[in-house]
Amino acid sequence: MTVFEKQFHEVKELLHFDDFNAVIKRIIDFTLDTESIPFYKNTTALLDWLDTNENNTAEKKEKLEIILQELYSFLSNKNCSEHQTIITVDDLRKTYNSNFSLGPIQLEIKTGEIIGLVGENGNGKTTLLRSLCGELAPTEGKIHYHFEYDDAYDLRTKLVYIPQRTKTWRGSMYENLEFTASCYGYLPEENNLIIDLIITRLGLRKFRNHNWSGLSSGYKMRFELARMLLRKPKILLIDEPLANLDILAQQTILDDFRNIANSPFRPIAIVLSSQQLYEVEKTSNQVVFLKQGVQKNLNSENNAIKNCIIEFESTTNISDLKVVFSSLSIISLQQNGGTYIATFPEHISMNDFMKTLINHNISISYMRNISNSTRRFFVH
Repeated sequence: MTVFEKQFHEVKELLHFDDFNAVIKRIIDFTLDTESIPFYKNTTALLDWLDTNENNTAEKKEKLEIILQELYSFLSNKNCSEHQTIITVDDLRKTYNSNFSLGPIQLEIKTGEIIGLVGENGNGKTTLLRSLCGELAPTEGKIHYHFEYDDAYDLRTKLVYIPQRTKTWRGSMYENLEFTASCYGYLPEENNLIIDLIITRLGLRKFRNHNWSGLSSGYKMRFELARMLLRKPKILLIDEPLANLDILAQQTILDDFRNIANSPFRPIAIVLSSQQLYEVEKTSNQVVFLKQGVQKNLNSENNAIKNCIIEFESTTNISDLKVVFSSLSIISLQQNGGTYIATFPEHISMNDFMKTLINHNISISYMRNISNSTRRFFVH
């Protein structure tokens, strides 16, 4: 089964359970995969119909089934794209002054993958993103780009960087996207079709006529994402995309990133920085932790560190907890407010931890095994 066939069957399952919002997003993804104006028109016509027939569930489901089958018939004959390494970073160092230096950084970035950059503020995440996109030249080391480009301008076009604080723009959101599309090689007859598909995909359809001041920070970021996707980038470099978003919006945008990156026919790479450790870890193929500019990769670090590390919250005092966990040969117990970090030998499991809590009638309000999480890099 190809990647596309697997994704198609997942969408069919979503439709079976009437998850229409998710189905519509994936239909738009498949439509963009066709790179065919007739399919652009068909899906855009469906979206226009949905604007006034949202509650017509039976007919909506029928129309979605028809267009989904048409897309399957077309795309099943198209070859999927293999994931390829597009950027390698060899011993990158960037020194600003005697107080801070980033690196050395070793990194391999592939299409179809999401790399999460995590770490405390001021530890080099933004510096690394700006270096990858060419805004900052390395002090030492090299960044190799494994794709064709004509010149420095063409290279920067393919390396899209979205900062946390975006610049103010004038006019309506839609007018700005029309201008962007006209600059990046779209045919006149596909310009507006592509824009309509992308803004709907990113939840911006009802804001098409809004200006900069009329959008929240979360939707401004989505606008920047729409604008940058029109450039058909090789990689998206996004600084703190989850900032100022509620937990539901965070999950939605991360799902969007996952689907955008893992297109069967147009895969791109995404590198994003965030303070939301657990959300990023669930989405990313690789997580890089930066501490005072120094790189730690979760996968390689896991080979060296074998301890069982559990984070939990309890009102029980630390002295009593140490006594309780002595039966588990506890190595260390650290406290930060009401949150504890307990380190046990490798052979101790989460089940052992929970059984001990129950046997000693210890009440907890939260727990998580962080043995394979970048959260343990924050433990001092």
